[in-house]
Formats: sequence, structure tokens, C-alpha cells
Amino acid sequence: MAPYIKDIHRKGVRVISNAGGINPLACAAALQEVAEKADVDLKIAVITGDDLMSEKENLRGAGITDLESGKPFPENVHSMNVYLGARPVSRALDLGADIVITGRCVDSGIVLGPLIHSFGWNRDEFDLLAAGSLAGHLIECGAQCTGGIFTDWHMVPDWHNIGFPIVECSSEGDFIISKPPDTGGLISFGTVAEQLVYEVGNPQRYLLPDVTCDFSEVSITEIPGFEGGAVKVHGAKGSPPSTFYKVNATYLDGFRATAVCPVGGPKAVQKGKLTAESILKRTRLIFSQLGYEDYSAVNIQVLGSEDTYGPHARRSIDGGPREAVIWLAVHHKRKEALEIFSKEIAPAGTGMAPGLTGVIGGRPRISPVFKPFFFHYPKSNVQINLFLNGQYVETFEEDLTFTSDEAVSFDPPKINSELKDLPSGHHTYRLEDLAYTRSGDKGNSANIGVIARHPLYYPYLKKTLTAQALENYFEHLLEREKPEEELVSRYELPGIHALNFVLRNSLGGGGVASLRSDPQGKALGQMLLDFQIKNVPDLKSLIE
Repeated sequence: MAPYIKDIHRKGVRVISNAGGINPLACAAALQEVAEKADVDLKIAVITGDDLMSEKENLRGAGITDLESGKPFPENVHSMNVYLGARPVSRALDLGADIVITGRCVDSGIVLGPLIHSFGWNRDEFDLLAAGSLAGHLIECGAQCTGGIFTDWHMVPDWHNIGFPIVECSSEGDFIISKPPDTGGLISFGTVAEQLVYEVGNPQRYLLPDVTCDFSEVSITEIPGFEGGAVKVHGAKGSPPSTFYKVNATYLDGFRATAVCPVGGPKAVQKGKLTAESILKRTRLIFSQLGYEDYSAVNIQVLGSEDTYGPHARRSIDGGPREAVIWLAVHHKRKEALEIFSKEIAPAGTGMAPGLTGVIGGRPRISPVFKPFFFHYPKSNVQINLFLNGQYVETFEEDLTFTSDEAVSFDPPKINSELKDLPSGHHTYRLEDLAYTRSGDKGNSANIGVIARHPLYYPYLKKTLTAQALENYFEHLLEREKPEEELVSRYELPGIHALNFVLRNSLGGGGVASLRSDPQGKALGQMLLDFQIKNVPDLKSLIE
């Protein structure tokens, strides 16, 4: 904020951010110092109440289990924060705040809050609340909807100066997404549709504190005449939210370290694997001599060998690539054990394979592993306080009148006659020829969205890309607790001719708990682009 705070004040720009971390009041105090140094008078509001650590002992014996794994409440909880919603943000703006800082808050809430403040949307106007939440969802990752990480990356100009999204929303809930003039990037159906499916889970039941959203029939329409592109977004539906907040707790579960080492020359992959295995053998020998237990988990990958592709890797001729990178990640309950591991990487440069060129970043850093634990907590038990310029103003009263914990039933998608009667043919396409993809994570689950490049391609995608087809394709990444367990779910978004897949237990624990080189599944959508769509007619000719 510091370089721009005078302009922000002069132009009357109001800023809302969930940047408060675990201490939003301290964040506001630091910002107040910046404002005073710049000699500007700003009303800085803080929303507290997301931190539940004071309730730790009460929750320990309450029989709470993790929403994903079903595991019991952990012993060594390190943090515990509620995902707050948009209403407290709206209230802070009503009180005249220029800046609003929150702790844990759903990302879309910092967009929905000012829309509620501006348009006076009521708690039971669920379609409008869903539309505002969708606006927030689409821009919450900044340049990800203006051409960042787009499937057709080669079509996006000037990454070095990429523009961030602008939302112009009407009181009826329709909105236009554009970007500033003279900036890089691209806004199109594809760039925005990819962000719609990003980490959305079940698009018919996207659960937020203020509304339960249904994005399955949303439409995205390109608007001509805008430099860099613009789209109109329409059709979000909403229903009552639950009486519970989602809580993200973290707990300490040992330590981790990762060694990353380039290796060059013939048979680089084989040299890399043997080096990693030898480092593990050496350190395990030391562990046994010191009475330490074995690693809790290890992960050896040789980047460049397509390890992450599993059975779909392309096998190179003549001994494989002549450049590769060792990725050796380990987890142990004792920090002292990983200190030994960290010291034993460098000796590989003089006593193991030739061509090891160094250790990227130097000696591996040891980090604590804070695993997530998710559960629901009654909204009525959460006290949300509003502060203005460091002074307590009021306690926000959450109105639970328009909430519901009834499960909403949806008819499962039918395998309709459209798919049974689809013409077949002798053509085979890579998925990239027919669709855009984008992937991300929620905990230990990966999300992969697939959007048809043309409506006529959609039935063929639905027919071929079944949940079972993706389960088979990514089998090597899935971790089953039961042999017969089905870990992939498929959801449909006919409004944008898209499918969204959720792959449970697919990220090796996810986030900092994962030892994989792609702990958030960011590359899974890219990997899927090589999937073969077989026995179809000449689809390209259908749209000419």
C-alpha cells in the first residue's frame, strides 16, 4: 500500500483485503503507521472473530472429525480459523471504512461485500449473492482470468505487463470482466471459463458462508470492441447457506526437507535415481546407528524423465535425456534426523554420480509440516467484532434466518440419447484440439476442469471423459485406502459446455504436507491434454 497510499486517498479508492493473516489488528496498525507517515487520514476497519484457538480445549472432546479424511481432532493444533463471509465486510463499509482488513475470509467475500454495500442486496436474494460470489471467484486469482496459465498460452501477449481483471457489476447481478487498456494478457471465453472451473468442486453446490452457489448454467459471452477483450457473465443461481462455517485448522506433523540437484551427461535419469537412492541408504545407516526411526515418507522424482506421467511417460531413445533434475523430498518426525539428511546431500557431488552440478538453493532447508484439518462449526458460536482505527466499534450479529442445513438433491446427469446416438468415425484427437483445461487443489483433492472449445465437441467429451476414464488415466497418482474405492467424481457445467473432475487422495497429502513436485495438482490439466479422443467423426469440419 505504501507507494500508492496518497493516490488511494486522493481518489477515494476503498480497499478490501483478507491480508490480515493470524493478526489482522497488527496488520492494520502497521498500515496506520504508513498512513501517518504519508500524512493521510484513512479509516481502517478490522474484522476479527475468525480465530478459534481460544476454543481449542472445548473442541478437543467434542467428537469432531476431519471433513475429508474422517480423522479425529488432532492433539497439537497450531491454528484454527473460520472462513468468514461478506456481510461483515459490507457492514464495515457501511460504517465508513476506507480500508477493510480481515483475517481468514473466503476470497469471493471481499468482492461480494462491497456489492452488498453498494446495492443493498438482501440475505434472501440468493441469485444475486451467487452472482456477486461468482464475480469474486473469477477475479480472486488476479491474472488467472486475464490470460495467466491459459491453455493457449502462446496466444496471450505481453506476460511481462499482464493486466489484472476489472469487474463492472450491475444491481441485477450480471457483470462484465475486462482489463485496463495498454496492458498485456487476454480476456476471452476460454480464459474466463478456465477460471470458472478452477478449484470449484461440485459447481452445483459451491458452498460459501453467504450463499450456496450453482454455477452449472452460467454463460460467458465475448463482447466485441474492448481492447484486450471483455466478456459478460450471466446465470449464477443461489440457495440458502448452511448454519455452519467451514474451519481450517492446522497441526504439526513432523518435518520435511527437499534436495533439488541438476545432473548432466549420458544416462542422466539413471544417475539421478541411483544418487537419490544412495543418499537415502547412507542416511538410513546413520539413523540406525543413532537410534532414530526411519523416514515417515520419501519421494524420489527425476524431473525430465516424465515420472509424474506414470504409464503415459514418453520413453526417450538412446538412454533418455542428457539433462535431468533430482527431486528428493523426505519427511521425518524428528528435526535432528533431517539435519543429518541436509548435510549428506553435498557429499554426493564428490562421491557418487558424475555430472551432478550442485544443490539448488544450497543445503536443503528443514521446514515444519503443518497439515490441514477441516471441520464445520456453528455460525451462532462465532463472535465477529468490528474495529475502526484500532478501537472496538461493534459486534456483528449474524442473521441465521435465511439458512438451511437440508441437503439439496440433484438429479444425476443422464446418459441421454444425445450420447447414445452420437455419430462415430475414424478420427482421433488429442484433448487439447477439442478443449481447454485447468487444474488446482482443495486439500488432498485435485480439481481438473475441461471446457469444450466448441459446443459441438461437448457431447464427445462427455461420452469419452467419464469419471472412470480419468480414474484410469491418473491411477498412478491416487492413494486408495480400500481397493474398490472410487476416487474420481465428475460434474457437468452445460452453460459453458464443461466438465469438472474431483480426484480425491491424489496429491500425496496436498500443500506443504505433500512431498511431490506438484503438490497442488497445477500440472494435471496440462497432462490431460494428451488424452486421446478416439473413434469420432471429423469434428473440425463440423464447425467450418
